[in-house]
Amino acid sequence: MSALYKDSAPSVPQGRLGIIAMKGSEAFAQKVNDYIVDCRKDRDYCGVEEEDSLHFNGYKKDSYLIDVSLPRFSTGEGKAVVCQTIRGYDLFIISDCFNYHETYHMYDLRDADGKPLEVPMSPDDHFADLKRVISACAGKARRITVIMPMLYEGRQHKRSARESLDCALALQELESMGVSNIITFDAHDPRVQNAIRISFESVSPTYQMIKALAKSVDNDIKFVPEKTMMISPDEGGMSRCVYYSQVLGIELGMFYKRRDYSRIVNGRNPILAHEFLGDNVEGKDVIVVDDMISSGDSILDVCRQLKGLNARRIFVFSSFGLFTSGLERFDEAYNEGLFNKIFTTNLVYSSDELLSREWHGSVDMSKYCAFIIDTLNHDESVSVFLDPVQKINDYMSKYNLK
Repeated sequence: MSALYKDSAPSVPQGRLGIIAMKGSEAFAQKVNDYIVDCRKDRDYCGVEEEDSLHFNGYKKDSYLIDVSLPRFSTGEGKAVVCQTIRGYDLFIISDCFNYHETYHMYDLRDADGKPLEVPMSPDDHFADLKRVISACAGKARRITVIMPMLYEGRQHKRSARESLDCALALQELESMGVSNIITFDAHDPRVQNAIRISFESVSPTYQMIKALAKSVDNDIKFVPEKTMMISPDEGGMSRCVYYSQVLGIELGMFYKRRDYSRIVNGRNPILAHEFLGDNVEGKDVIVVDDMISSGDSILDVCRQLKGLNARRIFVFSSFGLFTSGLERFDEAYNEGLFNKIFTTNLVYSSDELLSREWHGSVDMSKYCAFIIDTLNHDESVSVFLDPVQKINDYMSKYNLK
C-alpha cells in the first residue's frame, strides 16, 4: 500500500483509471498495472459504502489496461483504434519512444534471403503513434496524462544557430491535442517545460539507484567523504550530482568536456579531452552519474581517466542505457577493470544481451511509476516522488545501522 494514504482519508478519483501501453511499453505497463491492482485490492480505507458510490465505481479491477490497436498500411502509414470505451476515464499513456526492437512491414521490401524486411520503429514513428492514440480518444477521456520515460527529442532542447527546436515543438503538439500532464524521468534539461503551459514533471530515480548499488555490493560501500565520491561526466549533469552529493553527504567532482567547435561529427562537436576538476579520488569508490549512455564514448573515457587517478571502484548511474554502438566495447572495458558496474533503469527497452551482462544492473522503476499514477488519479501531490530526500535519509539510516 502506498504510504500516501496510510494516515489520511481517501480523496475522490478524477475518473476511472485507464492505462494505455504504446508499442514497446507493454511489459513495463503490465508490471505497473499489477502493482496498482494489488495496491487497491489491499487498500482497507475503501469500504462497501465507498465502493458502491458513483465516484468509486470501477475503482477496484483486475486490470486497468485499455485495449488499443495500432495497425499499419502497406505503405508504412499507421492508424490507432481504441477498442473499448474510455468516456470519462482518467487516461495514462505510457510511451517508450526509444524501443528500436519494435518493427513493421512496408511495401514489398525483403532482405537478402527473400524474407519480408522488418523496419525498426524510430522515435519519430513512436511519437506519431502516440499522437494517433491521443487523436483516437477524440475528447472522450476526462483527462490525459502522457508518461514518456525518456523525453522525445530531449537532447534537442535548445537552439544554436539555424536549427530545429524539436523538443519544444513536440511538447506544444501534445498540449494542443488536449494532454493535461506530461511525466518524464531525468529530463536532459527540465527547463524545456517553459515551452508549454500544462503540468510537466521530471522524476529522478535517485532513491532506486542508491538502493540498487547498496544491494549489488552486499552493503560493502561507505557513503562518507573519505571513502566515496560523486562524479559528473560533464558540466551539464552537475545538478544531478549535486543532489546525490547533498543527500548522501559526500564530496563532488566534475569532468569538463573540451570540444572542437570548428567541426560537427554525427550532429555534435567532437570531444577532444575530458579535464577533471575536483578532490583527490585515489583509493575512493567513485559513482559517475549521467542521464543517458548513448554511444558510450564519454562515459568510458571518464572511467579510464578515473582509473588513471587510482580510483578504487567505479560505478555508473545512468537512467537510460541506449548503447547505440553495441556492447562489445563495454565488455572490453569491464575486462580491463575500468568500471565495476553500470546501473540503468527499465524505463526504456533493454535487450536480452544487455540484461545478461555481468557488469549491468537493471533498476526496476515500475512500482515507482505505479505510485505516481495512483497518486495523480486521486489528484494528490506527487512532491514525495519528485524529491525523495526523506526516503533516502530513512534508507541510509537503516543502511548505516547494518
